[in-house]
Amino acid sequence: MQTERLSACLMGLAPDEIVPFWSLCGNALTPKRGVFGKTGDLQTILCLACAKDEITYSGALNGDIYVWKGINLMRTVQGAHGSGIFSMNACEEGFATGGRDGCVRLWDLNFKPITVIDLRETDQGYKGLSVRSVCWRGDHILVGTQDSEIFEIVVHDRNKPFLIMQGHCEGELWALAVHPTKPLAMTGSDDRSVRIWSLIDHALIARCNMEEPIRCAAVSTDGIHLALGMKDGSFTVLRVRDMTEVVHIKDRKEAIHELKYSPDGTHLAVGSNDNSVDIYGVVQRYKKVGECIGSSSFITHMDWSTDSKYLQTNDGSGRRLFYRMPSGKEVSNREELKLVQWASWTCVLGPEVNGIWPKYSDINDINSVDANFNNQILVTADDYGLVKLLRYPCIKKETLADSNSEESDSDQSDVPEMDSEIEQETQLTYRRQVYKEDLPQLKEQSKEKQRALPMKKRERAPGSGVKLHFIHGYRGYDCRSNLFYTQTGEIVYHVAAVGVVYNRQQNTQRFYMGHNDDILCLAIHPLKDFVATGQVGRDSSIHIWDTETLKALSVLKGFHQIGVCALDFSADGKRLASVGLDDNHTIVLWDWRKGEKLSAMRGSKDKIFVVKINPYLPDKLITAGVKHIKFWHKAGGGLIGRKGNMGKTETMMCAVYGWSEEMVFSGTCTGDICIWRDMFLMKTVKAHDGPVFSMHALEKGFVTGGKDGIVALWDDTFERCLKTYAIKRAVLAPGSKGLLLEDNPSIRAISLGHGHILVGTKNGEILEVDKSGPITLLVQGHMEGEVWGLATHPHLPLCATVSDDKTLRIWDLSPSHCMLAVRKLRKGGRCCCFSPDGKALAVGLNDGSFLIVNADTLEDLVSFHHRKDIITEIRFSPGIGKYLAVASADTFVDIYNVMSSKRVGVCKGCHNYITHLDWDKRGKLLQVNTSAKEQFFFEAPRGKRQTIPTTEVEKVDWSTWTCVLGPSVEGIWPVISEVTEVTSACLSNDRKVLATGDDLGYVKLFRYSIKGKYAKFKRYVAHSTHVTNVRWSHDDSLLVTVGGSDTCLMIWAHEPEGHREIRQCDSEESEIDSEDDGGYDSDVTRENEITYTIKALSTNMRPMTGVKPHLQLKEPTVDERPPVSRALPQPEKLQTNNVGKKKRPIEDLVLELVFGYRGNDCRNNVHYLNDGADIIYHTASVGIVLNLTTSCQSFYVEHSDDILCLTINQHPKFPNVVATGQVGDTGDMSATSPSIHVWDAMTKQTLSVLRCYHSGGVCSVSFSATGKLLLSVGLDPEHTVTIWKWQEGAKVASHIGHTQRIFVAEFRPDSDTHFVSVGIKHVRFWTLAGRALLSKKGVLSSIEDARMQTMLSVAFGANNLTFTGTISGDVCVWKEHILVRIVAKAHTGPVFTMYTTLRDGLIVTGGKERPSKEGGALKLWDQELKRCRAFRLETGQIIDCVRSVCRGKGKILVGTRNAEIIEVGEKNAACNILVNGHMDGPIWGLGTHPSRDVFLSAAEDGTVRLWDIPEKKMLNKVNLGHPAQTISYSPEGDMVAIGMKNGEFIILLVASLKIWGKKRDRRSPIQDIRFSPNSRYLAVGSNESAVDFYDLSLGPQLNRINSCRDIPSFVMQMDFSADSLYIQISTGAYKRLVYEVPSGKQITEQTQIDRITWATWTSVLGDEVIGIWSRNTDKADVTCACVSHSGLNIVTGDDFGMVKLFDFPCPEKFAKHKRFLGHSAHLTNIRFTNGDHFVVSAGGDDRSLFVWRCVHTPH
Repeated sequence: MQTERLSACLMGLAPDEIVPFWSLCGNALTPKRGVFGKTGDLQTILCLACAKDEITYSGALNGDIYVWKGINLMRTVQGAHGSGIFSMNACEEGFATGGRDGCVRLWDLNFKPITVIDLRETDQGYKGLSVRSVCWRGDHILVGTQDSEIFEIVVHDRNKPFLIMQGHCEGELWALAVHPTKPLAMTGSDDRSVRIWSLIDHALIARCNMEEPIRCAAVSTDGIHLALGMKDGSFTVLRVRDMTEVVHIKDRKEAIHELKYSPDGTHLAVGSNDNSVDIYGVVQRYKKVGECIGSSSFITHMDWSTDSKYLQTNDGSGRRLFYRMPSGKEVSNREELKLVQWASWTCVLGPEVNGIWPKYSDINDINSVDANFNNQILVTADDYGLVKLLRYPCIKKETLADSNSEESDSDQSDVPEMDSEIEQETQLTYRRQVYKEDLPQLKEQSKEKQRALPMKKRERAPGSGVKLHFIHGYRGYDCRSNLFYTQTGEIVYHVAAVGVVYNRQQNTQRFYMGHNDDILCLAIHPLKDFVATGQVGRDSSIHIWDTETLKALSVLKGFHQIGVCALDFSADGKRLASVGLDDNHTIVLWDWRKGEKLSAMRGSKDKIFVVKINPYLPDKLITAGVKHIKFWHKAGGGLIGRKGNMGKTETMMCAVYGWSEEMVFSGTCTGDICIWRDMFLMKTVKAHDGPVFSMHALEKGFVTGGKDGIVALWDDTFERCLKTYAIKRAVLAPGSKGLLLEDNPSIRAISLGHGHILVGTKNGEILEVDKSGPITLLVQGHMEGEVWGLATHPHLPLCATVSDDKTLRIWDLSPSHCMLAVRKLRKGGRCCCFSPDGKALAVGLNDGSFLIVNADTLEDLVSFHHRKDIITEIRFSPGIGKYLAVASADTFVDIYNVMSSKRVGVCKGCHNYITHLDWDKRGKLLQVNTSAKEQFFFEAPRGKRQTIPTTEVEKVDWSTWTCVLGPSVEGIWPVISEVTEVTSACLSNDRKVLATGDDLGYVKLFRYSIKGKYAKFKRYVAHSTHVTNVRWSHDDSLLVTVGGSDTCLMIWAHEPEGHREIRQCDSEESEIDSEDDGGYDSDVTRENEITYTIKALSTNMRPMTGVKPHLQLKEPTVDERPPVSRALPQPEKLQTNNVGKKKRPIEDLVLELVFGYRGNDCRNNVHYLNDGADIIYHTASVGIVLNLTTSCQSFYVEHSDDILCLTINQHPKFPNVVATGQVGDTGDMSATSPSIHVWDAMTKQTLSVLRCYHSGGVCSVSFSATGKLLLSVGLDPEHTVTIWKWQEGAKVASHIGHTQRIFVAEFRPDSDTHFVSVGIKHVRFWTLAGRALLSKKGVLSSIEDARMQTMLSVAFGANNLTFTGTISGDVCVWKEHILVRIVAKAHTGPVFTMYTTLRDGLIVTGGKERPSKEGGALKLWDQELKRCRAFRLETGQIIDCVRSVCRGKGKILVGTRNAEIIEVGEKNAACNILVNGHMDGPIWGLGTHPSRDVFLSAAEDGTVRLWDIPEKKMLNKVNLGHPAQTISYSPEGDMVAIGMKNGEFIILLVASLKIWGKKRDRRSPIQDIRFSPNSRYLAVGSNESAVDFYDLSLGPQLNRINSCRDIPSFVMQMDFSADSLYIQISTGAYKRLVYEVPSGKQITEQTQIDRITWATWTSVLGDEVIGIWSRNTDKADVTCACVSHSGLNIVTGDDFGMVKLFDFPCPEKFAKHKRFLGHSAHLTNIRFTNGDHFVVSAGGDDRSLFVWRCVHTPH
């Protein structure tokens, strides 16, 4: 069997009894209907089996078997079974079938019968046995029956089937009772049977059938009686021994749902859906002795007390009631129930079972409960299919347990106290208010609002840039095991959003900047050259990157939400396991190189800290975390996990595999090491005081680190500790880059290598421990808490930071990069500032106090505590630093005199807390910003508030500028300022560049001053969320930034304007595109704004009114003709001349020729095939291959809608492979979704169909260098870019492309991973990494005044050069993604298309240009785009517009906007026009010659063209200068009449093309024009609801002789009668009228109309053609029709673009027809050529003419 074929059976009733045969091509399933033909009747098909050679067998409802070959029915095996065949099974020997008749039949491979087994006749058989499933292997047959039995039959002993399994069959199973003394269970169900089962040997012991469905059961306390409650309100009591009836009582009408015997055995309580409980005496032969009334709803549960004196009930409304027994009186005083003990507990209500209810559950969700008092266990069963085990009594409401014996984690009271650090960590949330992924969308929304505002010219981005140089910080406070040695001995770790590779010899860092938010985990490849890092994000990604090149190898996305918290590589390095931060902590196993997910599973509700893949068996892994360790193994696309068994559950912080595949060692939060074999805990060893955070396996032994700050080395069994190292200040080596904050810091990561132990601490330090003892500190940063305070020294390369971690630190900014000093503070701080001489340092604290310390020793000089709230900003006045301004969140600024240490002023008047503060140069004026975005000015030192007009503010000479408000910095606020704050700013000392930090983690540089909104900038991502402060160093050589909660201090090197490295990879350009995009072009605008709709949604082309013909009610005619008539026979409807004697109907149409090419809105869609022997292009929904020697066309017609793009595969392995993309509706993968077809141009065979999510359509396709990948771009609002493995139909990667239209995206001709997309103000350079698409915007800033234009085309050169053609006619040259050169005015108009061949690297460009001596719309350039040669296209157009170019051997193939395809010789520049077409549509007019196979077309583009069918070409064209609407030949073919859109009409002589006459009597379009058959009259029908008659015998002055009035709407079609005396008119009101010629009098007499014989019939209206209107024309119409010359057929065209062939006349509604696809929406006209050889159809939207060959039925 071919794997691509699937057959499907649809159960259906008439008329849907169809058998679709589906074929899988690419990722699309296409059904073909099974053809029943003459062989079989339509039947409901119930089952099928497939055999070789495309043979399929199917079993039908009537017992026949149908045999199919392909999609055709070959034969039927009649009466294979007596009735429906439910099951078929194929095996080596043949087929087995089973049916409703209880028989199993075996057939050989050719479906000849072998034998039959009638199960009803066997010793297990019974009447009504029906086989539902059958399986045959060797001499055993398995049979499943409708009554839930499974039999095994051995063929040679077929009368003794062996019963394997049985059960209840139909309906629901409710009744269950357990025998009081024996291991028996009784069940009863809706199948009316009661059954007794043995719980020991799992067998059915007895079965008895009752009259009614059974709903409940109970066994008496002595085990003798079995009571059954029935659905009809009765109950029956049976003897258990022999199942004989004791009594049957019916006191109720509603179902009995609960019954119970009292513990003393004397009473039976029966609860019914009648809301009451009846009490019966057992000994009195079940006489009714009492009744409990009190419930307002049906009774659900009951329990007796142990002394049988009380009964408690639950009902459907959730009430719990108590009754005295046996009277049934309700107990109102609850006091007397206090001491009652219950004999059983099956109720769902009451304090004892409060805890069984999950949150949000409904009162009837739990169906059954039973308590086991001895073992204090409760079991519940609910509507979700779960059985839960809980403690009894179950008081509190949280006892949630999972089914499948996973313990629930709720009520384990013996869990040890959680360590504070872990507690803190489990409560961290990594959710963001705004994720970076949301920005494009937010930006668009904000832009929409902004578009209304007038835009000033935006400020340019600054010339200089910064580059990340060094980061002080390491993320240890909430991450573990994230620190490793690389292959080369460098150290890799992460902090903020950066992967850091640190060289300890040179003390330098290199950075991986691919992430855009906090990295949470890091794992290293076994070869120590690649690293995987996982980040925070709505769709969090994992990057695998190379530590040498710092390039991403693969990016894994699409599975984890919120963040990725743990990663691990397999031992072979091929797999990667990851754990997400979503609520289920999903675990995913990846093949990371391919970017494919291998398996995924929900990990656990609690946080997972670590995941490890088994180094010996890569299909196994472990996860450990809060209160659990789980052992997993891969099973298909999932993972199966089991919890480690350890009695009490501890939180595990780390885990590693040991020396064999089953040994696992895990570290707990209490300091123990657990040693596991498989899933079983072998022993525990006390290793540390407090949690064990990290462990590392060595060849012979382990190393562990814990909260106690001890590093311990162990032997390989954890028997003994070999050595411990304490991390203490005393052993810090002299080469350290900083200071230990405290002894024994908590250790979070340990790694070994290069003779050292590498240790990461919670305090953000990275230390290297030498095996002999000394410890070197390599990197450090602040500890947990936000860092806000930052100050740079006035004349030394130093800076100070202060953080919420209660430390003040001094850092060296020179290349030694170390922390020079640190001081602990009693409170955290948010601001600091050096005095102007650099000797003192002021620090503001969070409790409202501040201190001034000595800048060298950090010892206190003075401190004050005047405020209650945070001190937010602190500043010395310039000069000698006489004053200190201290701003607080209490909205005040206090001014102190530093010398006298007194407060001398207070600035009042702010309403919100103060965020920024600056002095002027004189030390007399303060500028203040508040959190409510207010700006205030105060005079120093008194603090009096000043009002300064904006114009004056700029004139003030400010000593520093760190404010974010005011006109001079207006441009720093982004478009999306609603969701993000600019938190800090700092102006460089040379006043040229302003740096800002914001809430999204961006550092941006602006050119100062920044007037006007939305200035352009350079932006850098390295911090994760908030950049809290930015400062320039004293000489502007460095920029330092601090990152709030990422605890980092980052140092950026400032690269001034002149010094520019090409590697500007860190910077991103601004977000808003400039408004000036280099010009406007009508063609580009049209192409951008066009919206494509699918044909199925087409609406009327003409503005019709009224009721559609098939919905009109016929008025009954007065004299229905008597059955036998003496009247004359009815005349012919149509004059059938010139067909010869034998009239033959037409049975089929075959597409022969297409005149047309889609060049006006599509590009790059003409290509050479077979070394230039053929060309390929497209129009409408047809792909066309044209052979240049024979001019023969062949067609690919599998598209269901318009083709928008076409490309060919250049790889020699895939010769003539073409991809075409089409219009589609929504991207929901349904049949109307857009799709891409990959097909063979020569055989026209479809190789793959890719249904895609590009709603709207596919506008560009491109094959990769190897030919295996296909790139597509959509017209959806996101303009998605997708990469496919087209042979498998698999989507490799997909990404949002751009907010505006992308025109073209192409792979680099030498690459499978790099491509470029261009579009409206857009050029992007993309890389495929695994399954992720990474992209870079083109960087323009390297060229002065370059601006982002609309890019229309792309070509490639050697050495990573890319060329893009722009709307203004320039060509941009890019090296990687940096603009290096602009070729100005390569064309005078837009450069629409470019083409490169790898053979010689020459580049062809095509654009829009007036032909001149020097220039043309087509140019051939050298490889560098330096020199060119222009070609003139001899088309006679004023402006040539080239839309597609392709280069073959010495020839260039050009497609133009005017629908021509031209071949140009490179040497002689000779032009040869290969294809012509109308350039603008619709083509309204169509006229076929009365005696030759030529025809005329007239279109909106103002041309009339003459086409020759045998010659397959355009013979002539006439430019009329106005759009033409209709055209017609005279009966002799010597004249042509043309009706124009402006109301004029022209008559030409065919021989000379001279105008014989013209006239304009109307002002609106002429819709149809006709010569009368006797050539005397000309009828002209117009939009003014009139038909004018002209007498041609009066000569060319064309005076109107008469006209038809009272036409209800515009005229559509007209036909003369054969005798030229009448004319029929079809109108826009769906009415057909008949008039006399030439008087113009209307004829209403139906009998008279019936007698007319028409010369032609082109009307879509009339009783004779009512059948051409289909059911689904509610929005769209049949637009045109034509009856064949033989009068036997009619062809129609409609708004859906279909050509249909009917018999004529077709007076019955919804007549049978054949349909032919190919056109786009809206056919405008259709005609038969003379002799009915061909049908010509004219397209509206597609501007194309299709010529169909008529296939006549044989004689």
